[in-house]
Amino acid sequence: MAEHDRFIVFGAPSIGEEEIAEVTACMRSGWLGTGPRVARFEQAFAAYKQTRADQVAAVNSCTAALHVSMVAAGLEPGAEVITTPLTFCATVNAIEHAGLTPVLADVDPRTQNIDPDAIEAAITPRTRAILPVHFAGHPCAMDRIMAIAQKHELVVIEDCAHAIETTFRGQPAGTFGDFGCFSFYVTKNVVTGEGGMILGGDAGRIARARMLALHGMSKDAWHRFGDAGYKHYQVLECGFKYNMMDLQAAIGLPQLAKVEDHWQRRQAIWKRYDEAFADLPIDLPATPEADTRHGLHLYTVMIDEERCGMTRDAFLDAMNAARIGTGVHYLSVPEHPYYQQRYGWHSEQWPNAMRLGRQTVSLPLSPGLSDDDVERVITAVRRILLQGAAPR
Repeated sequence: MAEHDRFIVFGAPSIGEEEIAEVTACMRSGWLGTGPRVARFEQAFAAYKQTRADQVAAVNSCTAALHVSMVAAGLEPGAEVITTPLTFCATVNAIEHAGLTPVLADVDPRTQNIDPDAIEAAITPRTRAILPVHFAGHPCAMDRIMAIAQKHELVVIEDCAHAIETTFRGQPAGTFGDFGCFSFYVTKNVVTGEGGMILGGDAGRIARARMLALHGMSKDAWHRFGDAGYKHYQVLECGFKYNMMDLQAAIGLPQLAKVEDHWQRRQAIWKRYDEAFADLPIDLPATPEADTRHGLHLYTVMIDEERCGMTRDAFLDAMNAARIGTGVHYLSVPEHPYYQQRYGWHSEQWPNAMRLGRQTVSLPLSPGLSDDDVERVITAVRRILLQGAAPR
């Protein structure tokens, strides 16, 4: 197959020999479930986030992390949790699974993050928590969000699925609120295939979250079946099956060791895109504030039909025809039938999220992209948009 015919997969992970060797060693060890590698991964992640190992708990997804965090927070059934309409459905689903009520607050049209003014306007006597999402790796305005939370005595659970490397005014994302929830899904900046992590300042709450993530048991398998002798367990709460496996942690350990190198590679691609697309009739990602660090997880552009002479979906089809994968992050939550029927939501209620969700396209940004791959993406974007652009 000619190089220009090879399909560039959106969000393909960068997997090297280190990950393969660690997975092989894990399989030969005879221990695939939750065990020593999960513990090592937790310790490494805690060190990266400048916190203690007893303040993190590995789970099998960010969705699980969000769910368990809300349960561990002790929020009463039906309490309202304010979050963004511009997010993956898992954010809202986790609120519902925890027996809570999602309330949406619109986003800032530039950063695409939840607007603190909209949060304040959405607070009612039933509000008990705020769930901000650091969209695409751009940090939310955590100073204002935490001030609102303190004023109204609200729990804060940060959705950091896009924000492993993100900082706000020098402080790592996920360390502002009561809980920070991270994703290691296959398209994320650190990959375990499927996986997540809970981070929190209160070691007691994290211990409860860890226990809830494995059936509510007092001991995990590593502590029951290790060489120190069999240990009986007790079920302390009705928990869930959310534990991470050593097989996943085996991928994550070398991935986490490469996190800075991969971030720098994505930064180089990001800058090249910014330069190449500056003259096109599209909106590019917001420039990060000087005192923050963007996680650089998604490079999203806005395809406005009037300016571009083509619809967003036509652009997606043209990119696919050029053998380049793209993503949509995201149709706003109220666009989906389930939430319309369940909560009576209409997308027009959150106009910024609605417009962004109907225009957004995410371009490939994997550290595994070669320079030639990046130039293929640039060439295709420019050709499609310059052919389709309406006269201005």
